[in-house]
Amino acid sequence: MTPDLLIIGGGPAGCAAALTAAGVGMRSVLIERDAVLCRKLYSIPALNNVLGGFRTGPDLATAITADLAANALCQVRTGLDVTAIAPGDEEVTVTLNDGTRLTAPHAVLATGVGPLQPPGADWIEAPAGLRLPPLWEADPAEATGCTWLIVGADRPLGTFLRAHPDLDITLLVPHPATDAYKAEEVAADPRVTLLPTPRLALTSALTAEPGGLRGDAAFTNIGSTPAAPAGAVRDADGYCPPDLQHPRLIVAGDLRSAQYQRIMTASGSGAEAALCAYYAARGVSGAGVRPSSPARRPT
Repeated sequence: MTPDLLIIGGGPAGCAAALTAAGVGMRSVLIERDAVLCRKLYSIPALNNVLGGFRTGPDLATAITADLAANALCQVRTGLDVTAIAPGDEEVTVTLNDGTRLTAPHAVLATGVGPLQPPGADWIEAPAGLRLPPLWEADPAEATGCTWLIVGADRPLGTFLRAHPDLDITLLVPHPATDAYKAEEVAADPRVTLLPTPRLALTSALTAEPGGLRGDAAFTNIGSTPAAPAGAVRDADGYCPPDLQHPRLIVAGDLRSAQYQRIMTASGSGAEAALCAYYAARGVSGAGVRPSSPARRPT
């Protein structure tokens, strides 16, 4: 199959791009480095911000995967990494780690974000090699009666607590004051102790100062860092704003910006990216190939 569109990344944005492309008759190849599509969705136990009646991440991921499996216009290739992206005047060439080279008129970059680790946060002192599992990977079966140290007050904290309303656990949550708004939804939960902290020192994976904080387990929850592929233009924060890219590279989903990182906005931007490629390939007057960028937060 000669594709009309290459899609790099198999999360909600990439999958929406593939399904939308098929809806307008475009053939696509979707490349995902993981063994399964929408891997992160399988770790989200509760959803309250998506259409379609889905209430858990696994339910949504299963439905998306089934839709793609039944679609003859999309070829899904999992377990492969992209090692190079070379946009040209007429097409984009993508090289995979198995040596395969694919070409198409446009490529959608939807590689998303990964968990930010403590050494990468400016308010945390931590050994350079320290790595904590992200909160969305936490196993509630191991939590009963425990105290967990949650570094950061990002949104997964609320998701975890909503999904396990009766879980007997104590969560110690140091966070910068600038992130207090993210924890508003959990501030009244008696299991949570919010600790606004201008400077945190992680002396080990389980202990932190000030206050001699210690947990039976520790998780990072300080936000995300972009997983930008080689060949994309990054801004100062490592994200890939659509308006900075080569005309044949279309950025979708969480990779665009730190703002609006939600399943629905990622899916919408993936669909928009596919339509941008569709109209551009047909020379529709006034149709560019750059989907809308999230508005920058005023400073």
